[in-house]
Amino acid sequence: MTSRRRVLRIRDGVLDQRPDTLAAEEPMEIRVGGRALTITMRTPGDDFDLAVGFLVSEGVVRSASDVLTARYCAGATDDGSNTYNVVDVALDPALPPLDLSLERNFYTTSSCGLCGKASLDAVRTASTWSVAEDPLRVAPSTLALLPERLRASQSVFDRTGGLHAAALFSAEGEPPRAP
Repeated sequence: MTSRRRVLRIRDGVLDQRPDTLAAEEPMEIRVGGRALTITMRTPGDDFDLAVGFLVSEGVVRSASDVLTARYCAGATDDGSNTYNVVDVALDPALPPLDLSLERNFYTTSSCGLCGKASLDAVRTASTWSVAEDPLRVAPSTLALLPERLRASQSVFDRTGGLHAAALFSAEGEPPRAP
C-alpha cells in the first residue's frame, strides 16, 4: 500500500533530498459478469470491498445475497501476468440485467461526490434508498466522535501524511465486529 521514493522537500527555501513513504495508487477496473463497468483510482488493499461498495452506492446491489463472488481477473497485461487491478463481480442471476451500454458510463472519483458533476441537476440525483424513510438515527455526539475513530485506524496515513479513507460504524459509533 506504500512505496519508498526519493523526494525533494523544500521548506523555508531549503532544499532537502531524502527518502519518503508515499501512498501507492493504481487504477482498478470493476467488471460485472465479465463486462467492464468503470475504472477508478485506489490504493490497493480492499479491492473487493471497494468494488462491491461501488455497486451498492450505484444501487446495483441492495443486499449481500445479490453478490455471488468477487475475484481478480488473470491476464491483465499483454504477457498474461496478473496486476491485481481488475476485479470481476458476479451477481445473482435473478437480478435485472445491468445496462452496460455506452449510454451508461460511471464516473468514479475519490472526491466528495460533487466534483466532476456537470450540472446542479446531476447533484440532485435521487438515491436508491429513501433517507427520509430510514428509521436509523445517530446522535450528534456520536457523529462528532467518528472522524477521530476513523483516524485512529489509519496506519498508512501515519506513514504517508495523506490518504483517503472510509469506514463503517454502527449507530452507536462502533466499528463492525469481525465475523
